[in-house]
Amino acid sequence: MKKIAITLLALLIIVTFTIINGYNSIQKNDETVSAASSELLNQYQRRYDLVPNLINTVKGYSAYESDVLQNVVKARSAISQIKVDAQILNDPITAEKYQKAQDELSASLSRLLAISEQYPDLKASALYQDLMVQLEGSENRISVARGRYIEAIGQYNTQLRQFPGFLIANFMGYKPISHFTLDNKEEIIKTPVVEF
Repeated sequence: MKKIAITLLALLIIVTFTIINGYNSIQKNDETVSAASSELLNQYQRRYDLVPNLINTVKGYSAYESDVLQNVVKARSAISQIKVDAQILNDPITAEKYQKAQDELSASLSRLLAISEQYPDLKASALYQDLMVQLEGSENRISVARGRYIEAIGQYNTQLRQFPGFLIANFMGYKPISHFTLDNKEEIIKTPVVEF
């Protein structure tokens, strides 16, 4: 009888420990997803703040392609119209609208980068070069932040689908998080064409 009681107590301790550990792990992964989404939004904001400086410098050194600069301004303006906070990525419609605005800004900035390759005079300006490096760095940071966000979502969603995580998640009401999707994949892989 004593062995049975000890065995049941040990089993109860193991089950309790497994539930607590699973719950804590879900909380940790949920926080990781929140931190990654905040970092992604932070990098988008950094780019948003950097663009006016880039535009002012390019305007000062170039009259070559005002249309591209206006597209960058319009794309940046479209982003400012969307209310941004860490919860934006939980609303698929707002997240998609925000992502489309970010994609339009990326496309405009890609055209601007392509123009800089066409005009050596633009590349000769040290200030322009510095801002181009900052812009490229910003794009790289966004890429890294997106990767980390996607990885965090993957870990979180995987845990919600594995045992015992799926039991705890179902009981606590946790749902998988959607990944970023790109509607214009064909446009993204194309090299921008600049015509004058």
